Amino acid sequence: MQPAQRPTVVLLHSSASSARQWERLVEALAPHFRVRAIELHGHGERMAWRGDAPLTLADEAALAAPLLEEAGGAHVVGHSYGAAVALKLTTMYPKLVRSLVTYEPVLFRWLFDDIGHQQLGQGVVTVADSMRDRLANGQEHSAAQLFIDFWSGAGSWDSLPSGKQTSIAARMRAVFQQFDALFREPLQRAQLVLLKMPMMFVSGVRTVAVTRRIAELLRLGLPHAKHEVLPAMGHMGPITHATEFNRRVVEFLYAHALPHSAREPLSEFA
Repeated sequence: MQPAQRPTVVLLHSSASSARQWERLVEALAPHFRVRAIELHGHGERMAWRGDAPLTLADEAALAAPLLEEAGGAHVVGHSYGAAVALKLTTMYPKLVRSLVTYEPVLFRWLFDDIGHQQLGQGVVTVADSMRDRLANGQEHSAAQLFIDFWSGAGSWDSLPSGKQTSIAARMRAVFQQFDALFREPLQRAQLVLLKMPMMFVSGVRTVAVTRRIAELLRLGLPHAKHEVLPAMGHMGPITHATEFNRRVVEFLYAHALPHSAREPLSEFA
């Protein structure tokens, strides 16, 4: 397939990460797709949000919208916060998103009204409040430790190299803006039911209770979509277990994005 004819894939990274988290997936997809890994506000080379109003998921989705319009449609992949942005993007431009893959979208607001599980939403609010207080006192590293250990388990922060800790700590104010955007996001499950493109929602068997429940709500609300729970993975599965996650993405895109004439053995994507 000629480069100009290749389907476009847009990749949206997680909080405190950057487009670099997708390097191995970009490499796997590059022979058959035009791949665009977006930097979200305050991450990678993109400056933090400085708008007059608070940051919203729609503001983040607007970063990817020109790529969808330029390509006449694209396939979208997102992880965590990037997965929530991917869902927002899909509801904003349903005719331009050809297919959707998410890994554990952090749609926290769904938990606030989830009878029997509101404590999960309150737990996230408690973490965000503590992050805000630490940032107000100039304790970026302490806020980052709280964030990392919440998602990856106690002691995860201490196991990171000092350079990685510094990089993550520098993004904490942007991460807090993202938490705030998620708490205010009005996206409803009823909006997702209307989506007709192929969709795959992936989660990890070792994820935290918050994202496990959100994955359950997605399965209940979107039975027509594909849902997979991958072994050994926690919330950071696309990074810690990139080989297995990337293969699932490639298999999905191979089936839904490439014409039969362009398909080659899946070993070409491994």
